[in-house]
Amino acid sequence: MNDTTLPFSAANEQHSQFSLLRERRFWPLFVTQFLGAFNDNAYKSALLALFAFGAASWTSMKPAVMTNLAAGLFILPFFLFSATSGQLADKFDKAWLARWVKALEILIIVIAALGFWLHSLAVLLVALFLLGLQSTLFGPTKYAILPQHLRANELIGGNALVEAGTFVAILLGTITGMQLTGACRVEPSTFCQLSTFAGLEGGIVWIIAICMLVALGGFFASCRIPAAPAPAPDLKISWNPLAETLRVIGLARREKSVFQSVLGISWFWAYGSLLLTQFPVYTKDVLGGDEDLLTVLLAVFSVGIGLGSLVCEKLTRRRGKTVEPGLVPIGALGMTIFGLDLALGTPAHAFGLELPLAEMLNRGEIWRVLVDLLLLGGFGGLYCVPLYALIQQRSEPESRARIIAANNVLNSLFMVLTAVGASLFLLWGGSSIPALFLGMAALHGIITVYIFSVVPEFIIRALVWLGWRQE
Repeated sequence: MNDTTLPFSAANEQHSQFSLLRERRFWPLFVTQFLGAFNDNAYKSALLALFAFGAASWTSMKPAVMTNLAAGLFILPFFLFSATSGQLADKFDKAWLARWVKALEILIIVIAALGFWLHSLAVLLVALFLLGLQSTLFGPTKYAILPQHLRANELIGGNALVEAGTFVAILLGTITGMQLTGACRVEPSTFCQLSTFAGLEGGIVWIIAICMLVALGGFFASCRIPAAPAPAPDLKISWNPLAETLRVIGLARREKSVFQSVLGISWFWAYGSLLLTQFPVYTKDVLGGDEDLLTVLLAVFSVGIGLGSLVCEKLTRRRGKTVEPGLVPIGALGMTIFGLDLALGTPAHAFGLELPLAEMLNRGEIWRVLVDLLLLGGFGGLYCVPLYALIQQRSEPESRARIIAANNVLNSLFMVLTAVGASLFLLWGGSSIPALFLGMAALHGIITVYIFSVVPEFIIRALVWLGWRQE
């Protein structure tokens, strides 16, 4: 089904990225991924809300400790099992594998419901770990399947839709989990009271019900994914996670442009996760806003990434290419500029103490922050989508899923190292969040310059795309 022989101009006229949403070779995968990302973040944010508003009823540990523990448990499977998941995706039909992973998600939600009913923190954390595991198993499948179902000139559009959908799902899931669980604990309403069932609080009942419906929807969508035959059916599975992790990283390093793309994507997720992690404290202590302003910041940043991702296809077609590495330096430059401006444009002092959203939006400085976040996210989408497509295009089919698994391992490693570094910077360095943003933006510029110096193709293609150099 991957038709790379079709001339670009002809194939280009037969589709747009949004037309893929009507085709069975794409929409079931898109829906499966969207609903999975929603569930992961709805459940995770629901637990964080419980720890923030009612930790004493669950554990004697401090909420901050529980928050970090929950985040670590969700990420841990990416370290332990990404290499194994990459092998499975190369060895078995990816559509078949997706269905089994989504069936596992239904069982995990049942375990989570049991944890709430038993009021067992241990069971809830096990369910969170298992959600991280099923995301780990699905990760290589969702990206490695795209080149099997899409034409070469559709890879940018397909990846753009997946990235945009993922960030919208993350946003909606986060808001859903926090609002339903947190609101019903802090300010019980008639709605919350009426939805109370079997001794469970109303917000928890709704979270369980919504997550179960979403998990069922994801399973039924996965059943519609067309077959994606295994590229390496004779592959012998290695169950040693450490040895296999080193092996898949070695596979990624065979092609310089592929490995540097992996590093670029890993840095993007580290940068993005650091921003998202700081948003709650940044909103409350630096800007002086409330939860509504936090929701707006999350929404603006996520929408920016989605819009930047979606515009990639049009910008790629501008030069008649199937994948345009030249967009990556342009995205990196924009991320650096607006990351720096976000730090420098942040007000020196908070406007108040959890001021209402309407009052905050009357201040010009807040609009500068929002524009910076929108454009930072937009250029981030422009930066990461071509990198995903380049990995898919230049990886050998029989090892593509394992290389994407290597990407997932390094993503997790970069995110953890960045989180640890940021914590040390803020706690021991006595620095502020704006100073952290400034340092990350500057570091982003340094790291991307290194990547482009190792693979000059990125800069050369950027000059060609801008019209400053001939093909």
